[in-house]
Amino acid sequence: MLPSELLMYRRRGEELHPRRLPLNRSTLEMAEEIIGLFRSCLGERRSDLDEQLQALEGEETDYRVKRGLAHLLQSFCDFETRAPYEPDRLRLRTFALAAERPPGTTTTEAVLSELAHALSEELGREVEASEIHQGLYADLRENQRLTRFEAPTPEALIHRYNLSQAQGLLYRASEIVLTAYRNDPGEYKLLLRYLKLFGLMAYLEGDPDQGFTITVDGPASLFSRSTRYGVDLAKFLPALLHVTRWSLVASLVPRSDEDGPAALRFSLDSGCGLVSHYKRGQVFDSIVEEGFARSWERVGTEWRLEREVELVAAGGSIMVPDFRLVHPDGRTFLLEIVGYWRPEYLRRKFYQVERSGRSDFILAVSERLNLAKAGVKLDRVPARVVWFKGKVNPKDVLAVIEG
Repeated sequence: MLPSELLMYRRRGEELHPRRLPLNRSTLEMAEEIIGLFRSCLGERRSDLDEQLQALEGEETDYRVKRGLAHLLQSFCDFETRAPYEPDRLRLRTFALAAERPPGTTTTEAVLSELAHALSEELGREVEASEIHQGLYADLRENQRLTRFEAPTPEALIHRYNLSQAQGLLYRASEIVLTAYRNDPGEYKLLLRYLKLFGLMAYLEGDPDQGFTITVDGPASLFSRSTRYGVDLAKFLPALLHVTRWSLVASLVPRSDEDGPAALRFSLDSGCGLVSHYKRGQVFDSIVEEGFARSWERVGTEWRLEREVELVAAGGSIMVPDFRLVHPDGRTFLLEIVGYWRPEYLRRKFYQVERSGRSDFILAVSERLNLAKAGVKLDRVPARVVWFKGKVNPKDVLAVIEG
């Protein structure tokens, strides 16, 4: 993501609009030039790369754009310290060796040469004095070497730039109101999973038929401004782009140097055209779920297995069971696989099933779980239970249903 000094936006009344680069010949050539510069600096020091980037910026008016693109490209790089020995220990041995000599009786070259000879014997290979000279301060940022560069396409870099500009405004949010319109149930679960994954403080209202309104606290709402929470909120945006229908309005706190309204807004929706660089979530949450679904296909039963198609209200929260089992005569059951999780997760999961008031739940529970230690009592949960070891057997589930 971009630092605050590289964020660019314009204001219209109370609305802030982040800068976007169009995908045209000019911007693509600019992106390609900067990508080519990084390629040419493979193996070079970071200071050499910085010098070439400064020369590329020149005195042109778009230097901030070029600097922003270069900043984003660093996430595609690895910089490493290269030295024949740990630089701090190398310095210590060099200075100690020099201190043993009376002043004026030796030279830097002589000290490095003697140390190179000693290291050659210790490491079992030839160490040159020039290696030691280069390695003495190899751990400084400017001396680190560019060892890997997985170049994105120019289009991908511009998409990342446009997304980062939008992410940057969320650093200033005091509150975000997110509306998730009617989506596939699996996408609702995906959205809730993202909120939990990034540790966002959120309040949810609504239902699956109409959609949900999710109010998320922003970093500017906290008693102490949290950089980490602001970064987590910004990371949530590219994940949100994988959900089909949504809109959000962020309430922003003006900077101290900004004149105008006391409150500012930033609006975005699923038609914004921003492109996520995150991979879509996996179809299955675990190998156990995937194995069960594949085994079900081989059983040969009238019961149809559906993946994450129903949302269940459960004591002020929402849960999306892993599977729904549907019989041609209209009977249905919900199946939730409870595998290898922390005690807090187990307590919450069983609490949700208990508060759902549903009598059609089937819980497939791993025998490896210590439910007693987690404080879970199965006799309080209105659900059928199937125990499993390594994998869930479809025949055990069918036996429970028919029984």
